[in-house]
Amino acid sequence: MGVDMAFDMITRRSALAGGAATIAAGALPIRAAAQTLASPIDAIVQPFLEAADAPGVSIAIVRPDAPPVTRGYGVRRLGDPARVDADTLFAIASNSKSFLAASLGMLVEEGKLAWDAPVVKYMPDFRMSEDSATQMTTVRDLLCHRSGLPLGAGDLMQFPLSDHTRADILHGLRYLPLARGFRSGYAYDNILYVVAGMLVERVSNMPWESFLTRRLLQPLGMRTAVARRDMVRTDNIVARHARLGPPARGLGPIEVVEADESQAGSPAGGINASANDIVAWLSTQLRHGLTPGGQRLWSEATAKEMWTPQIITSSTAGPSADAPTRGVMSGYALGWGIGDYRGHRLVSHSGGLSGQITQTALLPEQGIGVAVFTNTEDGVSAQIRNALLDHLLAAPPYDWLAAWKRAQASNDAEIRKMAGTGDFPAPAGGPSLPLKSYVGRYRDPWYGDIAILERDGRLAIDFTRTPVFKSALEPFGPDTFRTRFVKGAGEDAVVSFVIEKGAPVRLKMRALSPNADFSYDFHDLTPVRVKG
Repeated sequence: MGVDMAFDMITRRSALAGGAATIAAGALPIRAAAQTLASPIDAIVQPFLEAADAPGVSIAIVRPDAPPVTRGYGVRRLGDPARVDADTLFAIASNSKSFLAASLGMLVEEGKLAWDAPVVKYMPDFRMSEDSATQMTTVRDLLCHRSGLPLGAGDLMQFPLSDHTRADILHGLRYLPLARGFRSGYAYDNILYVVAGMLVERVSNMPWESFLTRRLLQPLGMRTAVARRDMVRTDNIVARHARLGPPARGLGPIEVVEADESQAGSPAGGINASANDIVAWLSTQLRHGLTPGGQRLWSEATAKEMWTPQIITSSTAGPSADAPTRGVMSGYALGWGIGDYRGHRLVSHSGGLSGQITQTALLPEQGIGVAVFTNTEDGVSAQIRNALLDHLLAAPPYDWLAAWKRAQASNDAEIRKMAGTGDFPAPAGGPSLPLKSYVGRYRDPWYGDIAILERDGRLAIDFTRTPVFKSALEPFGPDTFRTRFVKGAGEDAVVSFVIEKGAPVRLKMRALSPNADFSYDFHDLTPVRVKG
């Protein structure tokens, strides 16, 4: 989902000897390291849990010439005493994108793909909304967020849980208008990563989940990691938590929320893994494709390719007193964000799903890797990551906990400015037509049908492809209504009817909260009323 917009918002094992040996050899050093380094690491992480009311956190640290460190803190689910440990599974969300990039890199090395070959060479049914973009999009472009698509375009086919298949997502892509010129700028997307997962399937002749498991998870010895949540076979997995309001998501007490990602979107962010699992991934990335067990999965050249920036994502004036690690420039490579951290090259990504945010970060020249997994939507994971990196670099002291508190207070104040302590106020005005005039089926070319119904003298809406998106409609301005989806289901929507010649002809939509995650891309919908 969109929380990973910083670079940043998704299988079974057949025996491979290298993976099992790696885990067996690494288990004891990990536990020993956790004991010897418990005090400084605990002193960093524990205050964040207490200040943020974060239910649980898990961390992994890789350093040169030292055993890995893995730790778990807090509980898996509020109200349940089961503790988070180093084997607890978290959904790593868009941190999965680097696994997909590595998968494509391995297929390039095998001669089954070429980074700069057009996607239509391998997928003749690939279509963008503009013919020129269709012909020019390369395998590399699928991973760079430079296609011209708007931010998060088409995410409603993946979040919340819908019945859209990967084939539906591929077909829907051709109806998503470009917001800018092809390769003219950066806008994060998930949909092209789903296409990239389908490309892996086409050229390898195996499902994405099977390829990931056999070619990466098994050789790496990621013994409990799986490609999708529904493949988890352990109770040692976190619940997810968020502040659900009122008046809007991001405020109020932390509550349990349900996992809501689709299976179809797993290439973009489906992996579930533990801290002990992710150690091998961090180590193999730092060793440019060589696993801790000595198996080479990809070459030095492919490692360099995956870390080479392809598009500028931001530029700033550099570090400041309030942002001591802010880089002058950052970019996006292939499944990784590239920047700098206190003058060192930083290779990183974040991952967000409903009720959970995770981070991975590499300092390649220092041989340092850090992962932070949290089971809450609060942005505390990035600040814990920075505090751990500072500790490992022996950097000048900076109060990352205070920085998190300032950011949280600013976000809270912004929401309350719009909605006070109660609810978003309804603008003046209401329906200009009898309610039955609005009833009908409205069809969006990429999402599908949205039904407007009349029940007990009120209008209701049914996003027919998304089970949790069903709600009564409340007046919210001239010919405009708002939803009240079931608590925890996602962001509410504002639905406006466009009236022509005295009748509704199409819908315009947006998220109710201006702070809504970009994956609730109601604004990308263009539903037109259909006859019958």
